[in-house]
Amino acid sequence: MDVVVVGAGPTGLWLAGELRLGGASVTVLESRTQRDANSKALTIHPRTLEIFDSRGVVEPFLDEGIRIPDGHFAGLPQRLDFSVLDTPYPFTLVLVQARTEELLEDRARRMGAIIRRGCQATGLAEGGVVLADGEVVEARYVVGCDGTRSTIRTAAGIGFPGTGPTTWGWLGDVVLDAPPERGFAGVAGVNGGLMVVPLPGGVHRIVGGDPGANQAAWPGELTLDELRATVERIAGTDFGMRDPVWLSRFSNSTRQAVTYRKGTVLLAGDAAHMHFPTGGVGMNVGIQDAHNLGWKLAAVVTGRADEALLDTYHEERHPVGADLLEHTRAQTALMTTFSPEGQALRAVVSDLIAKAPDMSRELAERLSGLGVTYPTGRRAGNVRMPDGSTLFERLRTGEHVATDAGLVRPDGHLAA
Repeated sequence: MDVVVVGAGPTGLWLAGELRLGGASVTVLESRTQRDANSKALTIHPRTLEIFDSRGVVEPFLDEGIRIPDGHFAGLPQRLDFSVLDTPYPFTLVLVQARTEELLEDRARRMGAIIRRGCQATGLAEGGVVLADGEVVEARYVVGCDGTRSTIRTAAGIGFPGTGPTTWGWLGDVVLDAPPERGFAGVAGVNGGLMVVPLPGGVHRIVGGDPGANQAAWPGELTLDELRATVERIAGTDFGMRDPVWLSRFSNSTRQAVTYRKGTVLLAGDAAHMHFPTGGVGMNVGIQDAHNLGWKLAAVVTGRADEALLDTYHEERHPVGADLLEHTRAQTALMTTFSPEGQALRAVVSDLIAKAPDMSRELAERLSGLGVTYPTGRRAGNVRMPDGSTLFERLRTGEHVATDAGLVRPDGHLAA
């Protein structure tokens, strides 16, 4: 193999497809024998949808996902208006992670990636990955997409500094006999904050935090009775919750890998950065890591580029990860301040978002991924090409596309 990818989550699966598009051979190793039905991620942001469009695979996501015309910063009452964003996809898309993985795995397999389940990576050997049964899966490069507790990161000796937990969030995927009128709801106050989101199969996700969760110690496994009491205290109702499908807690531990590349080992997604899941950005940044790395690694292993190209992956994506951590920490501070003073701060920031369009747009661009820039350039919009095609359509081969100034976007306006 040219590349072994460890981890068949959204990041690893998108990377596998990108590597195959660039002509590299790739095997994905996944410890789970079956896809996890409990979906940590629900939200697909505009920049990720643009990436899917640039590979011709966006339609199934659009067909199945629920479109929300805005986003939130720290769960504040004033939402971020996505309609002002320069993108064909001015909305967030709600789709369970399990379905996202299914669609991405189908693409990777169709393109020729080998995906092996039930393969637990335990370490690295010279020229490959060691499995629990002693097998060594040989490859020229190894990419760890194996989550915050990454075996590959640890085996490569890559540091993962940061901060431990100071607060815990909780979530429950439950049946609601009295769901919010529109399916979605958000409540915040001195007793805590929560959001309610509908999921397929008649289930709703309730996710939030409360003053009692502001602690460093592990509070123990979440029970339905605890969730019911907490939700009722915050919202004044438990929405008739019953029959839990999944109950879980998560912390605000925040860490980032010192380097995204060490020799022939690279990291992407949660293996490179962990944070409180504010705004649903984690999966999106991971897919965008993979999109940046995929064509570069494929170009190197096929001899079309020098190995030095891989250094630009760290140079470009590590600052994005650092910005992600700053952004989520700031939101966490606002989301977990339940005192009267904290509630006043939330009200002031929410009011600023409502009254300062530039501020609202800046936050929306950061949340959506559209504001990412690199030293070598910035994102190109979906401009109209001289032959009538769009830039995203032209990018579907994975090859470079040259454009000239003065091109127009599909809506007829001049491109920036």
